[in-house]
Amino acid sequence: MREHEAAHYFGLDIGTSTVRCVIGMLDDADMARPSIIGHGSAPNLGMRKGVVVHIDDVVEAAAQAITEAERVSGLQVQTATVNVNGPSVQGMNSKGVIAISSPNREITTDDRLRVEEAAITVKMPPNREIIQVFAKNYRLDGQDNIKDPIGMNGVRLEVDTHIVTTASPSLKGLTMALEKSRVQPSHYVVSSLAAAEAVLSRQQKESGTVLLDIGAGTTNLVVLEDGEVQHVAVLPVGGINITNDLAIGLKTDLDVAEAVKVIHAGVGSKQKTGSVSVRVGTQEHSFKVTGDYGVNNIVEARLEDLFDMIDKELRKIGRSRKLPGGVVLVGGSAKLPGMSELAKEKLQLAARVGSLQAVGGLIDTVSDPAYATAVGLMQMDMLLGAGGAQQHGTGQPNPGVFGMVDGLLKRFRR
Repeated sequence: MREHEAAHYFGLDIGTSTVRCVIGMLDDADMARPSIIGHGSAPNLGMRKGVVVHIDDVVEAAAQAITEAERVSGLQVQTATVNVNGPSVQGMNSKGVIAISSPNREITTDDRLRVEEAAITVKMPPNREIIQVFAKNYRLDGQDNIKDPIGMNGVRLEVDTHIVTTASPSLKGLTMALEKSRVQPSHYVVSSLAAAEAVLSRQQKESGTVLLDIGAGTTNLVVLEDGEVQHVAVLPVGGINITNDLAIGLKTDLDVAEAVKVIHAGVGSKQKTGSVSVRVGTQEHSFKVTGDYGVNNIVEARLEDLFDMIDKELRKIGRSRKLPGGVVLVGGSAKLPGMSELAKEKLQLAARVGSLQAVGGLIDTVSDPAYATAVGLMQMDMLLGAGGAQQHGTGQPNPGVFGMVDGLLKRFRR
């Protein structure tokens, strides 16, 4: 490993419509605060709803984004923490139980790894793979809510975990695209979890918060409470669906509908009458909008359906309207005017657009909510690359607040 690779960290967000690459390093003045030193983006035509469907197009987009980030930073990207997306991403709870056999009954690191391994030894369909494992809390001889059992004494050790899986073909397609891009994935991280690392404060992670990453083809959802992952889901609805609805409602081309969405769309104020115009290329397009075919009406109808789906996910875990930390919105579609107000109304929770936490450097561009996942992936590359789960319980920082069993998962895969 070359000298610069030990001090610099790389995040690669392969999104449905755009690939984004972020390069960071630790600030000498504050070793807990990463600084952005490079970023790049490129349009992606090779994905459908977070899944690779045209590998060559994904490779081309990744190469452009990486080249731009390399040019800004002066570094070469060889490895990166990469996001996993798509409706096949699912979360499940699992429990592991072991007996402590050492003479003094003291819990060691090996005991903790054994009980975590017992938790992930679950029967799964042959076409699914484990992406991430989160140790939520441990139980020792009936004593509950233990965050780190190492050094304690007992006979029976249990752990509650949340396991995130995806379809094997989806992961293989992503891996092939990365191989052709000559980028080695150091870790795979679900998009919403990366974004949560970038924009959520410790208080929000503790009190109970749902983060929504509303991208072009999908909406990634993660619920965090007591500093732990409670629920992960990916919904097959995003900004592309809004564009499609506008194209149908306004009877126009998709590129024109996208321009109307970006320039004129919003929610919260009904647009009953009037006209809108956009310029695409050399042509000017004007529309007279009335009644239910107003731009805002079309957009709001689609978003209401999305928030109904989100509330259904929250009801699955008994958290509908019961999250004190509220809703935090990121992703390109989070920039629509009035989005947070609509989320507040439909989910009956406090809502706001997320902003980056404790990041310095070249933040003018990456402060855009669309960059939250890419910045979070860079931060996860730093946290996991610093030793991952092996540091847990040794006095070193944990990898984020998620308690990720990353080292264990690598051992399990071998």
